[in-house]
Amino acid sequence: MKTIIRNGRVIDQKNRIDGVMDVFIASGKIAALGTEPPHGFQADREIDATNLIICPGLVDLSARLREPGLEYKATLESEMGAAVAGGVTSLACAPDTDPVLDEPGLVEMLKHRARSLNQAHVYPIGALTRGLKGEWLTEMAELRDAGCVAFSQSDKPLPNTRVMMQAMQYASTFGFGVWLRPQDVYLADGGVAHDGEVATRLGLPAVPVCAETVALSNIILMAKETGAKVHLCRISSAEGVAMIRAARRQGLSITCDVAANHVHLSEMDIGFFDSNCHLVPPLRSLGDRDALRAGLLDDTIDAICSDHAPVDDDAKLLPFAEAEAGATGLELLLPLTLKWAAEMKIPLSAALSRITSGPARILGVEAGHLSPGADADLCIFDPAQYWRVDAAALKSQGKNTPFLGMELEGRVKYTLVSGLVVHEG
Repeated sequence: MKTIIRNGRVIDQKNRIDGVMDVFIASGKIAALGTEPPHGFQADREIDATNLIICPGLVDLSARLREPGLEYKATLESEMGAAVAGGVTSLACAPDTDPVLDEPGLVEMLKHRARSLNQAHVYPIGALTRGLKGEWLTEMAELRDAGCVAFSQSDKPLPNTRVMMQAMQYASTFGFGVWLRPQDVYLADGGVAHDGEVATRLGLPAVPVCAETVALSNIILMAKETGAKVHLCRISSAEGVAMIRAARRQGLSITCDVAANHVHLSEMDIGFFDSNCHLVPPLRSLGDRDALRAGLLDDTIDAICSDHAPVDDDAKLLPFAEAEAGATGLELLLPLTLKWAAEMKIPLSAALSRITSGPARILGVEAGHLSPGADADLCIFDPAQYWRVDAAALKSQGKNTPFLGMELEGRVKYTLVSGLVVHEG
């Protein structure tokens, strides 16, 4: 299968490319950019990308696919469809499925199921401890051989610092990445909203910022002690960003991401108990939101993730404090990133790097760029097309998002995975 994509604006931050040119695809790979490959090129399909942007397929660091075991919330088919509809061609999935991804057989089964759908590439994150119970380490080497790219507790607590230290020591020995969401389980126990004026006014149990910073302090100190490669998931506070900035100045091998929701929203958006804004970590103050934006600008924060966590409607109809946390996000990752770029007045190439080459580097996979010979994973989108976030139009089985009813700019027109068009909008 040979494809030519004509007259699109190609943006690839990793290779410093930003200009109108043709893209030539053959045998699932990028054959050439701009100049036609030698010896003629007979295309099976041509795509007109005039006034459209061609960029590497998006790479998402946090997408819960809900399989195995939680199919009542979402299925692999529905969420992979949502991924490619959002231009996402590679994604990392958390281990908090049912059963937990702590056995090689489960990881292999998930990868096989994902491959059979011929859509986005799925990179499982293995469980750091057995059953995510925080007591005994998993067989990380076996899980890595089965296809895990890193290891995490997801949102499950790991209060035993000795176990965390052992996990980092083991991971450091073999070069495995440890992904942790910093939150002290005791300080955050029972909390559902940021410890600020909104939680006070609404009478909601709160999660203080120190729940994040106390945990961050432990993680940073142990990373320094062990030399482990640590990725911090979904940072939410200004103080957290400052601590990570200081740690990186010391030369520590620490990366971090932020959820797209937290780049735009704050505790004020909870309004009158809007359960679509019940997220983990909670939406924090306007000052925290602005600090997250600044952290993205100065590269303290490496990537924006969708924090895709589909929830069934019944679980969101409960009162705010009882409603299940989470929101759909795969189809919103691109337009929310474009919205941030427009508001911060930064180049489009720099913004796209936060959802392409940046997260690909953290995952340690060959993705997020358009180098000749690389897999032809592409997102082609119209940066000027507005669309309304409507529940019925979302491909994801989870329909809940704080952005329901809003108009966003930036619509995916084509998604290609290994040179095949898997979404056409």
